[in-house]
Amino acid sequence: MMRIVLFLATNAAILVLISIVFQLFGFEGILAENGVDLNLQALLVMSAVIGFGGSFISLAMSKFLAKRSMGVKVIEHPANSTEQWLVSTVQRQAQQAGIGMPEVGIFDTEAPNAFATGMSRNNALVAVSTGLLRNMSSDEVEAVLGHEITHVSNGDMVTMGLIQGVINTFVIFLSRAIGHVVDRVVFKTERGYGPAYYIVSIIAQVFLSILASMIVMWFSRRREFRADAGGASLAGRSKMIGALQALQRQHEPHDLPGEFAAFGISGGLGEGVKKLFMSHPPLEERIAALQSSAR
Repeated sequence: MMRIVLFLATNAAILVLISIVFQLFGFEGILAENGVDLNLQALLVMSAVIGFGGSFISLAMSKFLAKRSMGVKVIEHPANSTEQWLVSTVQRQAQQAGIGMPEVGIFDTEAPNAFATGMSRNNALVAVSTGLLRNMSSDEVEAVLGHEITHVSNGDMVTMGLIQGVINTFVIFLSRAIGHVVDRVVFKTERGYGPAYYIVSIIAQVFLSILASMIVMWFSRRREFRADAGGASLAGRSKMIGALQALQRQHEPHDLPGEFAAFGISGGLGEGVKKLFMSHPPLEERIAALQSSAR
């Protein structure tokens, strides 16, 4: 809870600071002299409401969406020894990590993968694919579960949601401000908004969203190293390295769909500029990080 309070307070302070800076440097006066009647404070508030609102709605619905879109079967009463082992392993690791017992589920796909999602550390879902259970040993699956439990205990889902909210806020704010300035200064629209405002705002939002996604993916890659270290702590370093090596032996990348890609154990491959948009670091870098920390 303190993580959320501090993060929200920090971002509220950022919004206030930007508003003060605009006033101190007379930015609104400069805009007014050029016929730009833009209420920056109101735009900031509106952008924050839209930016954080969308992010939190997505976070609140994440478990429901995961179950529906990926066909996750939640294990309420273990039907076999494998399901019993999964539940007991997650329960043990959750206790070690100091979090509430997550829901445990299985989704049917040949791709070996797993993910964690949920609104809070004590209300999460951890799910593994049937391909993961078939293609990995119990030690490797245990390490994967430890990786996902670490995501939960670190509050990664909430933190990612908050970061996305901040990014959304500034993307909306800047794109609307750019559209407004172009509409008033370049096209000399005096009342309301002309077509230029909407066209420029949309183009600016698309461009800024692409740049902003690099920031979100950079953070996502950093927290994967922390989750690997947590998985090594919960299951054992050799098991975690073995799990990553098992994923490395796969010939094709196995990304999860949409927003769940950032919360999986495995990520796609990327070269050049594409690396900036990867949610996961290359597996060889993750393995090397675990091996070097053991020395």
